[in-house]
Amino acid sequence: MSILIDQHKKVIVQGITGREGMTRTRLMLDYGTQVLGGVTPGRGGQEVYGLPVFDTVQEAVDQLGNIDVSVIFVPAPLVKDATLEAFDAGIMLAVLVPDRVPIYDVLEVHYYAQERGASFVGPNTLGLLSPGKAVLGMMGGHAKSAQAWFKPGNVGVTSRSGGMTSSLAYYLSQAGIGLSTIIHVGGDALVGLPHPEVVKRFQEDPETDVIVMFGEIGTSQEEKVAELIASGRVTKPLVAYIGGRAAQKGTRFSHAGAIIEGNRGTYEGKVKLLQEAGAHVVEEFQEIPKVTLKILENLS
Repeated sequence: MSILIDQHKKVIVQGITGREGMTRTRLMLDYGTQVLGGVTPGRGGQEVYGLPVFDTVQEAVDQLGNIDVSVIFVPAPLVKDATLEAFDAGIMLAVLVPDRVPIYDVLEVHYYAQERGASFVGPNTLGLLSPGKAVLGMMGGHAKSAQAWFKPGNVGVTSRSGGMTSSLAYYLSQAGIGLSTIIHVGGDALVGLPHPEVVKRFQEDPETDVIVMFGEIGTSQEEKVAELIASGRVTKPLVAYIGGRAAQKGTRFSHAGAIIEGNRGTYEGKVKLLQEAGAHVVEEFQEIPKVTLKILENLS
């Protein structure tokens, strides 16, 4: 099983006629994602890879029927309006791929999603992938590489780094570990589904047995995951790696959200809380597959 995406979910692409929208639509189609069409204002009536293009999301829903997911490839200043339009049309999950989306726009999307009971991944995300089923966004780059790199199974992956999401999933698969869903939550300080929300969904997924988390300094996402484990709300084994051990206060570590401010979001604080809660925290990235394999063997 998978969380958020599978081969049955119906998908549209907002910004489908742009360069990135077209390229990533090809990836999603080739991988097997059920992309039904796209939206670009002023381009209604055109086609992309045989898919119909509509001027508005509501027109797409009216013509195509119920849509589960919108993957958004529009310029950052337009992301807020595109996402709200998707929610207004009844779409319950949006994937916000662009980076540099203004934080106040993300806040508006966050509160609007709460009102509608909807969810969003990102912004600043590669997206998510359920091996052998479907991909949303740009993970894997090309369908053939994504199909070769990521194997289906019972380990869920959640990561704050785009590049490390792919690397982590690749090395787990190379070690013979199958994956249920791979999610890049996004690299910004505020994202729609941060680690704690993703981990809770993996906890509820009957076919995810182990969770692997790539964390970073900055924000309180990993601390909140530790609280979930300590409180018993998450009981599945969790393997965690925290990036940014050598970063200094006030120094950004790769992503907008990976910055230590005061005493919040430190490497030491995250590791301490996760270890005390019972997570399997590794110091070296290459230890992740080995530790995960050992946990899987103990579960079998």
